[in-house]
Amino acid sequence: MDPDRIPAEFPAPSFRGAQERALADVRDAFAAGNDVVLVRAPTGSGKSLLARAVMGAAREVADAAPSEPTDAYYTTPQVSQLDDVAADDLLSDLKVIRGKSNYDCVLPGEHDTPVDRAPCVREQGFDCSIKHRCPYFSDRAIASSGRFAAMTLAYFMRTAGSETFRKRDVVVIDEAHGLAEWAEMYATIDLSPERVPVWDDVGVPDVERDAGADEDALDRTARFVESLRDVAKRAKDDLVGRPELSREEVARRDRLQELISELGWFLEDYRDLDSPTTWVVDQPDGEGSAIAIKPLDPARYLRHTVWDRGEKFALLSATILSKDAFCRGVGLDPANVALVDVEHTFPLSNRPLYDVTQGSMTYEHRDETVPKIARLIVRLMAEHPDQKGLIHAHSYDIAGRLVEKLGEFGVAARVRRHARSNRDAELEAWKASSDPEVFVSVKMEEALDLEGDLCRWQVVCKAPYRNTNDSRVARRLADGQWAWYHRTALRTVIQACGRVIRAPDDHGATYLADDSLLDLFDRAAADTPPWFRDQVDAMTTPDLPEFDPSAALAGLDADPSGPGRAGRRRSSGSASVGLSGEGDDRDGTSGGSGSASDTDGGETTRTRSEADAERREKHPLSDVWGDG
Repeated sequence: MDPDRIPAEFPAPSFRGAQERALADVRDAFAAGNDVVLVRAPTGSGKSLLARAVMGAAREVADAAPSEPTDAYYTTPQVSQLDDVAADDLLSDLKVIRGKSNYDCVLPGEHDTPVDRAPCVREQGFDCSIKHRCPYFSDRAIASSGRFAAMTLAYFMRTAGSETFRKRDVVVIDEAHGLAEWAEMYATIDLSPERVPVWDDVGVPDVERDAGADEDALDRTARFVESLRDVAKRAKDDLVGRPELSREEVARRDRLQELISELGWFLEDYRDLDSPTTWVVDQPDGEGSAIAIKPLDPARYLRHTVWDRGEKFALLSATILSKDAFCRGVGLDPANVALVDVEHTFPLSNRPLYDVTQGSMTYEHRDETVPKIARLIVRLMAEHPDQKGLIHAHSYDIAGRLVEKLGEFGVAARVRRHARSNRDAELEAWKASSDPEVFVSVKMEEALDLEGDLCRWQVVCKAPYRNTNDSRVARRLADGQWAWYHRTALRTVIQACGRVIRAPDDHGATYLADDSLLDLFDRAAADTPPWFRDQVDAMTTPDLPEFDPSAALAGLDADPSGPGRAGRRRSSGSASVGLSGEGDDRDGTSGGSGSASDTDGGETTRTRSEADAERREKHPLSDVWGDG
């Protein structure tokens, strides 16, 4: 790497905000001999452009000895972030490669077949006559031979040890704040009927209750894993020996191979007395039920899949809150790591925080607090009648309760929600809508760019603490790692606050509804970036309109309606149905897409999501579109 080239490699025609100063600091950090530079850059500061500038300093083939690595990788945990890179004209020299399942086979009769289920993986000895035209192998060849290859972190990790994607001079990891948690999740081994094709061929013990005096739950789990691996090997060998497989058999074979590899890696690490990894086991339902084997400290895993893949690393994020804690979590020596802070240049007045706390959202207080937050959302709808809003519900349970209450309050016509199965589709429909819809979301605090009128206000409904029922979280708290617990929650809040303010001339308000958020700011004060501390210190309590569903719907052609109903105004001019308040959830908005007819014979109303689904179902082309 030649650090002096970093500023000149910036791909945009001009710098914005603190970008020029940031690149000079990154250059100096690498020039000082650091192998890893953490770049803490606020949301909206153009991290992808900074990443490209760092990549441009990588050693080129013409200047390298045969044994020296060249070129650069760009990787990110977020699929949406990779999509943004692929669509950015300023980053056109980053060659994007995705997993096989994202590409369709181009052979005749196979155009609806993903490449990982194509004839080349179904039939032994299959020689594809048009492999050079295969979209996956074409993209892979371009990315592997190109100077800059871009991929998701999952694909990057899976290709560790690959001859195709060899070690490179520079690796840039964007949105790197969750690298340790991502590695833990990726290295977790889930043993369940859905994930183990030979589940019915093995007896699953109660690994905790059946552990004897001379062995603990982890020992018992290791013995079970050995027997499971043997069964999986025999099942895989049977499939491998067949001349031709169906798509389903290919999926079974591939999952068996993946399972065998996972189990083998766990056994190897479990038996290594010098391994830094601590394993914990969850099996809450006992004998015959699913087992999750989780690593607490995946440093060894990251060494092979990430740190051995490059010589110099730039890790970018708005929320690497503590350099030393981050380094401990990912297996880096802080002495070889520099931290570069990028100044936040967005005006403080454009990114206000508001204290609208309604009470505690811990589980024991949720029944009392959720209705108050729902009423607050109606008031915020009236405050922002013509602007889109985003509700960070934290969980599907909270989202369901909020949507149910908003239906009872008669404002469902302005509400959109998503399920696990249609998350991306509903998000895109909300972004595309020209109406001031309010989107009740779950786990959308990161990698969501809502610049301009895409969203002007948002509500954080709950302090996003990690689930203490997770054995990894419980183990850390038992070890006294409360600073980690608060730091991870603060990181998510800061990420959420950045969704609606994406440029210096952009503006968006964030409303905090959970009392625990204020407590979090106090407990995590030492890890709070100065620019976010400024936002917290400037926080005020706004003067909001009174609760009025009619005002909440003023930006739509809609009137408040009865429980679970929010119908369009009738063109006939008939009177609208009045607000009911606390009635039944008659249209099923708390959990599903079903609905009931109105008892007064009027229109049955829906959330935006349900109305869209009904229109698709009744459309003449619904048999072509499917269920959307």
